[in-house]
Amino acid sequence: MKRSVLVLSVIVIMLSSMMFLGISSTTTTESPRHSDANEMVVRLPQAPEQLDFCGERVPLERQDIKESLDRELLVTTFGHTGTILNIKRSWRYFPIIEKVLKENNVPEDFKYLVVAESSLMETAQSPAKACGLWQFIESTAKEYGLEVNNEVDERYSIVKSSQAACAYLKKAYDRLGSWTMVAASYNGGMNGISRAMSNQKQNSYYDILFGEETARYVFRILAYKVVLSNPEKYGFAFERNDDICYPLYETRTIVVDTAIRDIAQFAIDNGTTYKQVKLLNRWLRQNQLTNSRHRSYEILLPKD
Repeated sequence: MKRSVLVLSVIVIMLSSMMFLGISSTTTTESPRHSDANEMVVRLPQAPEQLDFCGERVPLERQDIKESLDRELLVTTFGHTGTILNIKRSWRYFPIIEKVLKENNVPEDFKYLVVAESSLMETAQSPAKACGLWQFIESTAKEYGLEVNNEVDERYSIVKSSQAACAYLKKAYDRLGSWTMVAASYNGGMNGISRAMSNQKQNSYYDILFGEETARYVFRILAYKVVLSNPEKYGFAFERNDDICYPLYETRTIVVDTAIRDIAQFAIDNGTTYKQVKLLNRWLRQNQLTNSRHRSYEILLPKD
């Protein structure tokens, strides 16, 4: 008896649910949705009709290329916090990087590679222990002339790491013959890119099948170029000035060719603080600079 009542109850509940769903369905069909002021409208980013990297054309007429760029544009455009920070930081770092690139005859578009590598964070460090804006590992940094030891790590020097990066980029261009391939090699290595070119008998980045990371890498750089060069078009409509973005620090330079036994005291003697010295000279890794070889170091201090 109890079982019969239970079964009957279940049937009644099911019929009621079906009737409700049927009414809901009919109501939805008869009253189609219309957008109203309370609805959120998502506007998808549109790729430009034409695009180049370092003067080398991106074949956007190809569907695979268009979709690859579209993916990175979506990530960049809707990664609001990260992209806003990149725009703000670019106000400070791009002028320094652009100057070094120009002095070394390296195309300016490589400043967007720095965004892809480190999000323009001076203290960035990867799980593989690549450090600084340009994300050099220790062995490569030393190969390209940077000093890396317990007290000094020039991977954290904006100017010197940019100079070392230019040396790498120019060497890669001499070997690979394409700036787009050079950018890919910053992720996949010169040897890896050369092997892919040889094995697949192709010379264009866009015609070679790479692993996931390198396949996305150049498109990520391109997406940063598209958005950061025209942020208003992609929804980042705020003024770019010293009040809103991060301006260059106003500094003065002193040259030191002797030891600094106590950087905190050195800071006080020069009218500033340990914190300010460290913020402006992140390549100083300890509270002292032994400098047994009497090298000349340029140390930035806040402008008087």
